[in-house]
Amino acid sequence: MKQLIVAMLAITMLACGASKTVKASQKVLKGNWTLSNISYSKTGAYDVTLLNDAPKACFEGSNWQFIPNNNTGIYTITKNTCTTGGRYFNFVIQEVNETTGLYDFLLKPTDSKGKSETNSGFRLNLTSLSETNMQWQQTVKADGVAFIINMNFTKTQ
Repeated sequence: MKQLIVAMLAITMLACGASKTVKASQKVLKGNWTLSNISYSKTGAYDVTLLNDAPKACFEGSNWQFIPNNNTGIYTITKNTCTTGGRYFNFVIQEVNETTGLYDFLLKPTDSKGKSETNSGFRLNLTSLSETNMQWQQTVKADGVAFIINMNFTKTQ
């Protein structure tokens, strides 16, 4: 009887775990990245504040560290003309479509101890992930028209 209960618990835990695709993505995501550039799907001058934190110019060149075993990370803005320093976050990769490779990526700002002061987060699409490059996309609206923000990262190890 005891073995049956242990077996059922093990099966339940495995069933609730992340898929192989998400686990592989977390392994690739682990480490240090630089947000090399940010572009928009439509031309124009947009005053966008990313992650309710800073403008595009401040984020370009920022350093990001992802720690998948506890789904935490930190990004550091280094440009002198911006409010510099590290910002902590939790993240979750949720599989959307294994065929297209598109995922929902939830990023939630926290304090240095992993506690969120608000219940808000940012849903992004992880549209590309390789050993050296990653792209996030976020759809936003300006003047009632949807456009996409592309955030391109390069792995720095």
